[in-house]
Amino acid sequence: MDTGKQITFPLLMSVGAAVIGSLQFGYNTGVINAPQKVIENFINETYFERFQEPISKTGLVALWSLAVSIFSVGGIFGSFSVGLFVNRFGRRGSMLMINVLAFIAAILMGFSKMASSWEMLIAGRFVVGLYSGLTTGFVPMYVGEVSPTNLRGALGTLHQLGIVVGILMAQVFGLESLMGNSELWPLLLGFTFIPAVAQCILFPLCPESPRYLLINKNEENKAKAALKKLRGTTDVSADMQEMKEESRQMMREKKVTIPELFRSPLYRQPLFISVMMQLSQQLSGINAVFYYSTRIFEKAEVAQPIYATIGAGVVNTAFTVVSLFVVERAGRRSLHLLGLLGMAGSAILMTVAMALLEQIKWMSYLCIVAIFAFVAFFEIGPGPIPWFIVAELFSQGPRPAAIAVAGFCNWTANFIVGMGFQYVEELCGPYVFIIFTVLLLVFFVFTYFKVPETKGRTFDEIAAGFRQTAASGAEKHSPEELNSLGADSQL
Repeated sequence: MDTGKQITFPLLMSVGAAVIGSLQFGYNTGVINAPQKVIENFINETYFERFQEPISKTGLVALWSLAVSIFSVGGIFGSFSVGLFVNRFGRRGSMLMINVLAFIAAILMGFSKMASSWEMLIAGRFVVGLYSGLTTGFVPMYVGEVSPTNLRGALGTLHQLGIVVGILMAQVFGLESLMGNSELWPLLLGFTFIPAVAQCILFPLCPESPRYLLINKNEENKAKAALKKLRGTTDVSADMQEMKEESRQMMREKKVTIPELFRSPLYRQPLFISVMMQLSQQLSGINAVFYYSTRIFEKAEVAQPIYATIGAGVVNTAFTVVSLFVVERAGRRSLHLLGLLGMAGSAILMTVAMALLEQIKWMSYLCIVAIFAFVAFFEIGPGPIPWFIVAELFSQGPRPAAIAVAGFCNWTANFIVGMGFQYVEELCGPYVFIIFTVLLLVFFVFTYFKVPETKGRTFDEIAAGFRQTAASGAEKHSPEELNSLGADSQL
């Protein structure tokens, strides 16, 4: 297929507008890290104003952990609601609509200090989590559906690039000399309204997903017009042919709900792979580093921990760019394997450095190197790949439900790490990363034996692999069921 191989301005603008949502998700993941002490002081002062006594240490830790992790609770609800939006309002329409949540969150967090209310801060974190959960479903889906097959991996990586640029922005803006101080922290948290405004301006200029227009709405002319705009050419017959083939397959399959996704043996393998890929991202320990990196560097007695945290953000961004350029050459599976193994090695190095810190002072530098390496290997594979591989493993029918389930697992694991890391760290001390090392090796073995390579393969070809697996259990299924698998597990 020669048409549509080049990157066009409308394609870039559509992907760019969508990725602003990813940037919001990253920003709100990282923003709470730097001003921790300032916000804890605010909670303490507010509590004293109300009850004429200081808050207990346990109470403060509980409120702070809630402010950090309520974001993930919002994300869990948001990711599970993806299917409710995308089929009713379209991919682009849904992304435009949920900016209302970003504005509400900005108001709640931005005015929490003025209102002397940590409840507003926590509510704002929940609402922006809801927004981010929806975004983590919408963005990979929209980007996957507007991209030509040969660019799907590279453009899919932009979702993760948006996330890490957002984290880096939050770390820089969170410097005490900028907004991470007792006067400006509400502005730091309320900043989320600016990207929302940008999205509201850009999205009306972008086309809706041609796949959604043709397959869900049956509007062939609109789908063709959107494709011509995205591909920058009048000959979009090959793309249309591929989508019509998928549409024909879909005529044989009804819309798939989440319970049906779990019940059908035909979806079992791709769903299991999707869930494990999401867990490999979150249980790798990366969020422990993002949420608590400043504290980890303080424990390692790094002179300027906040600058070391920003350094980790820079490494994070740089290696996401590397992944962007190699994902279509090296392939999804091999990069994921390399990333998991590298992270396991870095976690062992970090454990050694933290354990020997008391005896050997220069171990603090080894700790920085280990964290930087940990972050770099994450962005090579486990960072970007789980987000877009789910969209590659399912056809248009089950895709929204599959993305909702995968997103739910991702956010739940995110919540568990965010809420539990502080307590586990107190129990295990410098050996806390051994837990993540074991998990990383488990995910490495799983990926090696179970995850197929999807690089450069059309949705049909990806499906064929799952069809063969299902066919090996043919005696368990009726011929009609097996026949419908052609529609079910392509991607």
